[in-house]
Amino acid sequence: MTTNNSGLLVITTTHDDEAKARTLAADAVRARLAACAQVYRIQSVYWWEGEVQDAAEWRIDFKTRAELADALTGFVNARHDYDTPEVVAVPVVTGSAAYLEWVRAETAER
Repeated sequence: MTTNNSGLLVITTTHDDEAKARTLAADAVRARLAACAQVYRIQSVYWWEGEVQDAAEWRIDFKTRAELADALTGFVNARHDYDTPEVVAVPVVTGSAAYLEWVRAETAER
């Protein structure tokens, strides 16, 4: 395992439509802003416009380098239909050395 300071992030957003989520994921990977993205169904409960909402959504987890966070955030915001899309980043603190190097390599050519 590689430890601390990998310089990588998992950046998450959600979408209300599976096809749009998959397109956003593929477009970000194609743009080399993420090495990969997982798209999966979730159920979200959240406060919005004065009341509790409960909705099916599609979560997208992008694997990327920390220095691409602003570019990927801008990319997601520019292509999203939500008024306030979730875009949060969590640092990768440890992982398989080979996998972490693969993420770096696949996002290096921009």
